[in-house]
Amino acid sequence: VLPPCLLLLLLLLAPVLPAPHTRGLIFNLDTGELCLQSAQCKSGCCQRDSGLSLARCVPKAAEFQDCSPKSIYGVYYKCPCESGLTCDADKTIVGSITNSDFGICKDPQD
Repeated sequence: VLPPCLLLLLLLLAPVLPAPHTRGLIFNLDTGELCLQSAQCKSGCCQRDSGLSLARCVPKAAEFQDCSPKSIYGVYYKCPCESGLTCDADKTIVGSITNSDFGICKDPQD
């Protein structure tokens, strides 16, 4: 049996505890919301249009769309491909550093 003061404390804190699977301020962000890393987005892609623009969560690239290979930086100019597709891009050291290794999403079984 819980002491009355502990029970009261749990009842008061219950509304403060986050519910699972709800959108947060930092993670589980929807498409169009501002982000700093792809890990924050439900889609798994945080993309910016230019070096000076704000990054937003966007869907991953579909087949035949422009793409970037997965990057350690976590912010892209072109999103990586959807699951099951590969980004057919020329990977270079300079392109990896400047995040400019763009390609096209393709089905590896084709």
